[in-house]
Amino acid sequence: MKEILDGLIDSANAYTEKSVRIIKQGNLTLAEWRLLQNIISGENTQEKLSAVTKLDTSTLSRQLKRLLAKQMIIKVPIGDDKRQLIYSVTENGVNVSHSVSEQLEEQKTAVFNRWTEEETRLLKILINRLDNSINRS
Repeated sequence: MKEILDGLIDSANAYTEKSVRIIKQGNLTLAEWRLLQNIISGENTQEKLSAVTKLDTSTLSRQLKRLLAKQMIIKVPIGDDKRQLIYSVTENGVNVSHSVSEQLEEQKTAVFNRWTEEETRLLKILINRLDNSINRS
């Protein structure tokens, strides 16, 4: 039997690998997907996106540029000098997001389809407890 933390890491890696395959079908990288989700949730300026993603300006700019090139988002200059940019999701970005989200939800359902509600609730409790223990140490 695997050690607890090794098993969690292996499970997380396997789940991430499957998720990345789904996200790639939407012509996105995992980083682009996460950024697109942040823009959808209302983080619409570089300042807000930088704060929530913890990305440096150059990395964030590159990712935004790729989303613009893929026509997932648009940018609109605002302010007196037009240097402030507001990002919003295009119809294409919304459609890709919706499709990928559905597939990711199906994946999650497939993972837990044989688990009882009690088992999933217990797992959540234990993961939260583990997270708290790790953060305290």
